Amino acid sequence: MSAAFIIGDRVRLASQPPYFKTADTMPMLRPGDLIPVGAEGIVMEQKPSSYWTIKFEQGSFLVDIAYLERVPFETDS
Repeated sequence: MSAAFIIGDRVRLASQPPYFKTADTMPMLRPGDLIPVGAEGIVMEQKPSSYWTIKFEQGSFLVDIAYLERVPFETDS
């Protein structure tokens, strides 16, 4: 498994996947335009392969790492 993110990282949807798969016990497919590009979420869990559970405002979804980018950590200077 890749260590690209750690639990609690803030990530941004960098590109639109064709669909989203919910991270529920009984997963469902949702349309790809449910979450807009640029929406931010929090990494909750790493799944097999290159999938991560991300909690967005609209809910928790399994998202391939190819569609995500880390949000830079901002410090108060």
